[in-house]
Amino acid sequence: MSHITVLKLGGSTLGKHDTSLDDIAALHKEGHRLVVVHGGGATISQWLDKHGVQSKFVRGLRVTDAAALEVVVAVLAGLVNKQLVAELLARGANAIGLSGADSAIIRARRYDPELGFVGEITAVDAEALAAMAEHAVVVLAPIAIEDGEGAQLLNINADTAAGEVAAALGAERLVFLTDVPGVLDAAGKVQPKIGPKQAQKLLAEGTIAGGMVPKVESGLRAAMAGVETIVVDGREAGALRAALAGDPAGTRIG
Repeated sequence: MSHITVLKLGGSTLGKHDTSLDDIAALHKEGHRLVVVHGGGATISQWLDKHGVQSKFVRGLRVTDAAALEVVVAVLAGLVNKQLVAELLARGANAIGLSGADSAIIRARRYDPELGFVGEITAVDAEALAAMAEHAVVVLAPIAIEDGEGAQLLNINADTAAGEVAAALGAERLVFLTDVPGVLDAAGKVQPKIGPKQAQKLLAEGTIAGGMVPKVESGLRAAMAGVETIVVDGREAGALRAALAGDPAGTRIG
């Protein structure tokens, strides 16, 4: 197992009181090796609206047709990725921004016609990511190269990508920084730990729904690979540092 922490950073957690970027920069300076997989759903939806493209979701995943894919790639690999890099550099952390398409770090295949150009990851170049993480915070946009001879780009759900990257790296831990206190049961109570059987029950009941579905499924995938997986409220000051220190807040998956 490599001593790398994979972080899934969602745009919804980057609010006025959020300290995630401060924490990431500080942890990097302290010698932590970090790979940050980021989303950008809200920004993508805004830009799709500007271009007159309707946002559609199936099972918590964005339906990505050819028109939507252009916006998704531009926003994730461009605007959001480079803004995060700039923010980390401004905080004194060395950061490198790239997408999974760069050097074919992430390869994927289309798997559901209903979703369009959405990929299921088939390979992650863990060696390249680990080498870059030795010297910089790796800020990774979830765009992949499609398997085969062509040059097709695919959209990958950021939660799914984070889990696959963590599993491929044999990461020490995977932390989902989200905009809720953790995984909730039917009564709205945070579950401090959730295993496969309970997760399947809550998924079947619809208690786990929307954007939490890929987080839990991805977390279970990473946990099966031996990665400690945590869902925490990224809006809380110091949430990331507390999670790495073993604070019981949030939900541990596995």
